[in-house]
Amino acid sequence: MTDQHGRPSGAAEEPLYDADIPTPTHGERARTLLDSLSTGTLCTIAIEPAGFPYGSFVTFAANAGNPLFFISALAEHTRNLKGDSRASLLVAEGGGDDPLARARVTLVGHCRPVASGERSDAVATYLAVHPNAEYYIDFKDFGFWRLEVESLRYIGGYGRMSWVDPDDWRRAEPDPIAPHAAAILAHMNDDHAHNLVDYCRAFTRATDATAAQMTSIDRYGFEMSVDTAKGPRPVRLAFANQIATTQDARRELVALAEAARQALA
Repeated sequence: MTDQHGRPSGAAEEPLYDADIPTPTHGERARTLLDSLSTGTLCTIAIEPAGFPYGSFVTFAANAGNPLFFISALAEHTRNLKGDSRASLLVAEGGGDDPLARARVTLVGHCRPVASGERSDAVATYLAVHPNAEYYIDFKDFGFWRLEVESLRYIGGYGRMSWVDPDDWRRAEPDPIAPHAAAILAHMNDDHAHNLVDYCRAFTRATDATAAQMTSIDRYGFEMSVDTAKGPRPVRLAFANQIATTQDARRELVALAEAARQALA
């Protein structure tokens, strides 16, 4: 069984870039997404009507890859969890004109109360993400629950999806450049669009590129949507060195621009 969408016969096209360049694993992409969000849909097994999936909008804080919830005993999902600890959490990237092209991940496992000895750490973790919860943090009917992730499905848009290996998930770390990605993309697309075209013409098979837009950036490199004679095509380029800060990103992008100018000259 394949995760690739079916295409009409003969419609497959050769990538315009080296597909073996460094790229985040789906585990890394999923961890980055989870750590960047604080709300999602918690699905539990309903007590009434018995056995049906029950979805709830919840807030959470990522805790070493395991979502941490602070929920009331009065909530239906808490009642459900007390009867059956099996649960899943769906989190999804917002924005964009096409929501199905955005990233999302479904985390599956057992959701159980946090031990009393871990409460102080849970409070600190949760309030760091949801400071407004401080006014009800001591309410007696609220408690901390944690979803211990056992399986997860990552979808990064059309044609990018897989069940993530649990070991890959546990090893993965959120991408350090993610908090700055939107600003970098805006700067490159607004002020350096000509450099993006040069990158394509110099370092990929998109030598006929007429325009390009940076669509994502990560510690290993960045991706673009490129206008070619055959229509828009995806392109990915790698950095010579991994980045973690905006200064790192600027250094690598400037170096690529200079190398592109020399190659095209």
